[in-house]
Amino acid sequence: MRVKTQMTETLTAAFAPHILTIEDVSHHHAGHAGAPEGGESHFELVIASEAFEGKSRIMAHRMINQELADLLAG
Repeated sequence: MRVKTQMTETLTAAFAPHILTIEDVSHHHAGHAGAPEGGESHFELVIASEAFEGKSRIMAHRMINQELADLLAG
């Protein structure tokens, strides 16, 4: 399963977002040390959810990272 698909499924289940866009921007890092062949290493994410209301941007970022921790570790 593609990383973007896994991210979409995980974030949708966790936060029921009303906005969710994920863009693979790995091509911007091609040729950099450690950049894997075929991409799927760098993503830009836009998400809006009631789960983030009243939370600081950094807290929302931490919540997202926590949900994606296993996926990001791989």
